[in-house]
Amino acid sequence: MASRTVSKDIITLRGSAAIVSEFFGYAANSILYNRGIYPEESFSKVKKYGLTLLLTQDDGVKSFISGLTSQLSEWLEAGKLQRVVLVIMSKATSEVLERWNFNIETDAEVVEKGVIKEKSDKEIMREIQAIMRQIASCITYLPCLDEACVFDVLAYTDKDTTVPMAWVESDAKLINNPQMVKLHSFDTKIHKVDTIVSYKNDEWEDEE
Repeated sequence: MASRTVSKDIITLRGSAAIVSEFFGYAANSILYNRGIYPEESFSKVKKYGLTLLLTQDDGVKSFISGLTSQLSEWLEAGKLQRVVLVIMSKATSEVLERWNFNIETDAEVVEKGVIKEKSDKEIMREIQAIMRQIASCITYLPCLDEACVFDVLAYTDKDTTVPMAWVESDAKLINNPQMVKLHSFDTKIHKVDTIVSYKNDEWEDEE
């Protein structure tokens, strides 16, 4: 009698934290590239999520993003991370021009009781792929950044979270009367990530 081997796509808390934190690393690189924060030649192509993505080769930025994803993974695994925001600011004036919001919902039962979930890796990859495609096409719906810019990353955590010395208290770096574009979301069944980009509305200011 013929036999068949079957398997389940099991998602653990640690596995989900790794998926989400890795996503943030690639998303940050893609935003920095597509918004022209660093020179095009300082990025190299890699294959990920079935796409060709760009990763920075700048040692300082690589180190920053590596440290960021490592810390985010730790907070995700503890169920302490609520939101991550990549902020793009004018280098000359520090005015906030864009905020890339990644809102995170965590299944509390998984954190508290160690419950495992099931979801296909391919399905998660397709959902992340849709977000990465939107980031890559952001030049079609976001205003041109025609000045030198810098970036920062904000992490919103539970109040009882232990925060390393490298992180400092910050204001929210908000934009007055921003325009907003909602991107796709992805869900590991343990962590759900919703993505929204908000940006400075120059047309509103002109009317004023």
